[in-house]
Amino acid sequence: MEILIIEDDADIRAAVRILLEEEGYHVTEASCGEEGTKRVTASTNLIILDVMMPGKSGYETCEEIRRFSYVPILFLTAKSKENDKLLGFHAGGDDYLVKPFSFSELSARVKALLRRSNAYNAQLPSASATEDWLSFEDLRVHSQINQVTIKGSIVNLTETEYEILLLLMQYPTRVFSIPDIYESIWKEPYRNSYSNSVMVHIRNLRAKIEPDPQSPKYILTVWGKGYRFGNV
Repeated sequence: MEILIIEDDADIRAAVRILLEEEGYHVTEASCGEEGTKRVTASTNLIILDVMMPGKSGYETCEEIRRFSYVPILFLTAKSKENDKLLGFHAGGDDYLVKPFSFSELSARVKALLRRSNAYNAQLPSASATEDWLSFEDLRVHSQINQVTIKGSIVNLTETEYEILLLLMQYPTRVFSIPDIYESIWKEPYRNSYSNSVMVHIRNLRAKIEPDPQSPKYILTVWGKGYRFGNV
């Protein structure tokens, strides 16, 4: 597994690299957003991205990377306010870790993101089989890998966006509360402070797949309860 660390603090960068290499990961480094963007390749499995960097910020770097790659991105930041986390998710990040953090916490987040990515990105022999696709009107979603099309055109979703869409589409008669969605996707206990994170991902997802995000037909809000897929 190849992990790219984009962090301007050389000491933090070196410490994270050493610890990750001890767990068997292959690690590459970049000291700024511009350098980091150039180091993203098809073999990059995960990016650990610092938010506060001189020049191009982590948010800007994430947005630039998202123009050509949907590799999982874990933000590192000294900012712990909910609004800062939302900015990271708006930019296309998948998870958020506040400094200072323990290595066990970082390791757990890294493993969770890689596990989710592997589960949905592995190219399976049956990837083109008709039964592997879920369809509703113009929307088609592959049930095994991150492939989504609308009217035959590819829609690029982050892993988190894809997993939320797949979850709702696989259980079209069920209303998922925000805690349901969080615990199903993030695989960890829900806290009230996480609600905005889920809603930002829903908002980003709607912006990509809905003809009119203000009047969605695929991801519907059930007021006071949560969300459901639109084919009920």
